[in-house]
Amino acid sequence: MIEFYAQIRWVHIACIIASGSLFLLRGSLVLAGKQRIAMLAPLRFLSYGIDTLLLSAALMLLTILPHAMFANGWLTVKLVLVVVYIVLGSVALKLGRTARARTIAFVVALTVYLGIIAIARTHDPMGWLRYWLG
Repeated sequence: MIEFYAQIRWVHIACIIASGSLFLLRGSLVLAGKQRIAMLAPLRFLSYGIDTLLLSAALMLLTILPHAMFANGWLTVKLVLVVVYIVLGSVALKLGRTARARTIAFVVALTVYLGIIAIARTHDPMGWLRYWLG
């Protein structure tokens, strides 16, 4: 399966971009008072499909990569932040009781999303903070 590493990685990256873009769109619709449009079945099912493909590609990459790559903890931090991102996304899109709660959850979820990308790019649990803090 190692011979397909590059293709699987690109599928994973494309799904990350698609998932984040769709979340940005749906969250913006919710904040604009158009929650009904944001929750339409085609958008929800597209989100489920993208996230399923994203998870499948991630699991394939996990089985391909050498285990020593995970010794520094960056992947663990990334996975914990993915769970935080999912919870915040749920609050932003549907569980937030007030517009303020949804807005805060949306902004924090986007920040966590960027943090996940930073950790993945740098392979460092601190992400880009490592460069800023020295």
